[in-house]
Amino acid sequence: MPGGATVCSGHRFLCLLLPDSTRPRLTNPTTTTRSRSSVSVQLQYSKLFLKPNNGFGSKLSLTPRAADSSTTQPLGASTNNTTLVPDDDFSISKVSFGVIGLGVGVTLLSYGFGAYFNILPGSEWSALMLTYGFPLAIIGMALKYAELKPVPCLTYSDAQRLQDKCATPILKQVKSDVTRYRYGDEQHLDEALKRIFQYGQGGGIPRRSAPVLQMIREEVTQDGKYVLVLVFEAKALQLSDFEKRQAKFTSFFGPGVTAEVGKSEKDLYEVRLISNTDPSASPS
Repeated sequence: MPGGATVCSGHRFLCLLLPDSTRPRLTNPTTTTRSRSSVSVQLQYSKLFLKPNNGFGSKLSLTPRAADSSTTQPLGASTNNTTLVPDDDFSISKVSFGVIGLGVGVTLLSYGFGAYFNILPGSEWSALMLTYGFPLAIIGMALKYAELKPVPCLTYSDAQRLQDKCATPILKQVKSDVTRYRYGDEQHLDEALKRIFQYGQGGGIPRRSAPVLQMIREEVTQDGKYVLVLVFEAKALQLSDFEKRQAKFTSFFGPGVTAEVGKSEKDLYEVRLISNTDPSASPS
């Protein structure tokens, strides 16, 4: 009926039965609002992710990808397009003896008590399991308490090729020491840092302000030299505290090494130990 109106059963909107020329075009206000909201969100994301680089490099990556030494090292690293070498090889140095001792000891104690009270079979071995399980559990707990976990090591493919012939014996030893479990040490490179920063001495720093090693990296400089980068966290120190001890770093980790220092991010400082060995002159 022209000019009349009726409600369409099963629909949310009022259908006006008017001539085509005068019939209003009804829209869902909720849909319109959502559409405008969606467009607004898309514009916000476009502005966020298409924002030009501010000169300090990207600090956030939404998808993991292989890094290269030119994007992670602002202190003169190689500009070659290299990738990270996965550290998935098994080594006894990656195993915690505290966890092993504690696990074996607790297992022997648990089974020994179960066998002793005839809950588990093997009652004739219960005394032996209790005898060895108790000291193993105690030793495991002691090792776990005194345990110093290894720090992460990032190795780039170009640095790995130069490692054997260009890394000095001291640099190899440093890498070996900090990438394995240690027991009884307060922190990695504790003796080296004690001599370089002179804890509690004149011109030194308080021990509570000592830098803490967070990770190491193996890279290659722009002129093709092997570098071992030590990344420290030092909330109570400034870059100048590292710069005035640059010669001490060179002396302690030498010979055949030149040390450079710089700041990476907030509270993070890098000590670059550059091997002076010429790759082209080294025997293959």
